[in-house]
Amino acid sequence: MAETPKAAGPVVTRAALAPHLVEGRGAEVAFLEQEAENAATNGTVIGPDRTAYTLPAEASGRTAVRLLPGQHVEFTLPADANAITVRYSIPDAPNGGGITAPLGVSVNGKHRATMTLTSQYAWLYNQYPFSNDPGADLLHPDWWITECACVPSQTTPPPVIRKPFRPTHFYDEARLKLDRTYRAGDRIRLTASNKAAWTVIDLLDSEQVGRPHVEKRALDVRLFGADPAGRRDAAPAIEHAIALARFLNVPVYLPPGTFQVNRHIIVDDVTIVGAGNWHTVVKGREVALDPPAPDGSVHTGVGFYGRDAADGGSSNVHLSGFTIEGDVRERIDTDQVNGIGGAMSDSTIRGMYIHHTKVGLWFDGPMSGTVVEDNVITDQIADALNFHVGVTDSVVRDNFVRNTGDDGLAMWAEHQQNARNTFDSNTVQSPVLANGIALYGGTDNTVSGNLVADPIREGSGIHVGSRFGAQPFTGHVWITGNTTVRAGTYELNWNIGLGAIWFYALDRDIDADIQVVGNHFLDNTYNAIMFVSDWPVKDLYSIRGAHFADTRIDGTGTSVLSARVMGDATFENTDARNVGAVGVNNCGSFNFPATGSEFTVTDAGGNDGGWLQPWMLPNTVTCDDRPPVVPPPAPSEW
Repeated sequence: MAETPKAAGPVVTRAALAPHLVEGRGAEVAFLEQEAENAATNGTVIGPDRTAYTLPAEASGRTAVRLLPGQHVEFTLPADANAITVRYSIPDAPNGGGITAPLGVSVNGKHRATMTLTSQYAWLYNQYPFSNDPGADLLHPDWWITECACVPSQTTPPPVIRKPFRPTHFYDEARLKLDRTYRAGDRIRLTASNKAAWTVIDLLDSEQVGRPHVEKRALDVRLFGADPAGRRDAAPAIEHAIALARFLNVPVYLPPGTFQVNRHIIVDDVTIVGAGNWHTVVKGREVALDPPAPDGSVHTGVGFYGRDAADGGSSNVHLSGFTIEGDVRERIDTDQVNGIGGAMSDSTIRGMYIHHTKVGLWFDGPMSGTVVEDNVITDQIADALNFHVGVTDSVVRDNFVRNTGDDGLAMWAEHQQNARNTFDSNTVQSPVLANGIALYGGTDNTVSGNLVADPIREGSGIHVGSRFGAQPFTGHVWITGNTTVRAGTYELNWNIGLGAIWFYALDRDIDADIQVVGNHFLDNTYNAIMFVSDWPVKDLYSIRGAHFADTRIDGTGTSVLSARVMGDATFENTDARNVGAVGVNNCGSFNFPATGSEFTVTDAGGNDGGWLQPWMLPNTVTCDDRPPVVPPPAPSEW
């Protein structure tokens, strides 16, 4: 096949967009992103396609390149680099469990390395909490199945469900340190092998990795017998180093190497510093527990955990500069197989790379005063980070998240209120399930300056939800200065489109002071903004007090605003263009009273683009949940 001609120079993107379109939003990262569809290739570009359960939908920018054996994609380095990260997909094994396949890496026509790709941590199927078996029957035969508009157990004869049913979580990523630094303009070619029927390349991140960090006046774990070659269990040595370091009030140092750890390392009042997350790797196997642990875990694995909150929790924990490489291949919600867990107050997590764990960081409070910043968290079976139960006065900022199996970043105030926390300047890309950023209850919490791109299904970009048994929203909810890209997904259970930002009253009213200010919603698949309740509680709960201001909406497949609940919202200086259907889809709570919709939209002035009038006064019913979708043009300079 002839090579596909591309632009003369390298195309650097952020969330698959020109960087200036998302300037000032998201994490500051060390790498430069290049999408495969912008590179030279003799393979086939797949996409764009936002349909769930497809390879393009889960790709960054909803487009990738498919290579047959021997085909290649070639990137031109935009800056000097000595390390690359490749996001890819290869097929599953016929009966599940994954395969491995090499990927050739050459620079300027000379072979330099071979990466090992794997699908052992990808390819989930079926209904929540999913299966690794492509031939599995329905996990929940009594659940509504949208593909056949039925409840199979109540259908005679039972419908035939196509297998594999709902394949998902296709992608993984691999990192490679190159043999030396290559210069801007050098060409990195990735060539597929014949060990996989096909190889999909989504993107390449390139960066210049510095020399290993050396922590002076620290206890080196090698002095306690830790094996940097990863052949022997290093957990006892690390624990001995921690115990002495606490006594001497000095840090613990993890030098360059790979350290084998197959269980939790309990941390309290200690600093653990690595040589940098490209140089120091703490890697473990998932280990079956027989009998299960008291908390219900049936497996354990590598992780750094604060003490349980019930035991007083931990404090003054500082972890930085190393990789946690897990071995989690299935979702078991009772398992504590997270990269970082427990309760940690007055602590910091910085400069980490967390990969292949269940949740990157799952904090069970009460706890307070913790900062999580400058980390990369990818390829998780569930969330990247969750503030769960009584987390207060804590900050998550400047983190990069990609390919989570549930919410990217979440605050879940189950049982006890979360308060005064901030998610600021993070990038969340391609959450396969649920939302980029989600708030479930809480008081006086803030979501600011984030970049969220390409959510896939059963969620969207930013979510405020009264659900999952969460405490009520009280005080204020500030959602300021964020950008979403290609959000506004299709809700498979309801068969309607969601908003890029959506508010959901399921368990109770939402009536906090909600300020949504300075946000940009770009290239929305369906709606930009949604207020919704579920049908059984539509006359019980409302959403009130939301104020939108200084908002830009560039492209909606359907509407700017979809309202499917009782309540109200105010709009000021909210500009929209490239709207696919009517500006406001206002169903209220579907009682359609003669007085107008049960959801009131107020024009506070300065709303440009003609999207609000004449659809809102006084509270006009314009209910059409499924208008024809008009794909918007690509975002451009405002």
